[in-house]
Amino acid sequence: MPRVKRGTKRRARRKKYLKRAKGFFLTKSKLYQSAQEAVGRAERYSYRDRRNRKRQFRQLWIQRIGAGARAHGLSYSQFMHGLKAGGVEIDRKVLADMAVKDAAAFAQLAGTAKQHLTVTA
Repeated sequence: MPRVKRGTKRRARRKKYLKRAKGFFLTKSKLYQSAQEAVGRAERYSYRDRRNRKRQFRQLWIQRIGAGARAHGLSYSQFMHGLKAGGVEIDRKVLADMAVKDAAAFAQLAGTAKQHLTVTA
């Protein structure tokens, strides 16, 4: 069986790894083995953290909505329950933005939530 040296294929694969490791510190961007390990680790972290980012943003939105609701005498859960009972279907991202930037509109929503809480209770 003939001997295969894999010259261009191997070089192309290694160049691809080193290109993805561009900007890494010291040998991680220069040496193939170190670059391969660093790129693999970076890809694992980026895959995991794309999911964590969604989690963290939802936590942030809930904190902002809760702070806005407490300013109007409601807990977060009471506020959300009142909105649901009132048929208001605004997602947490928009509610959090309103709590920070548009206090008047958020106050109206808090009033709606209070009104529907007393009706159902």
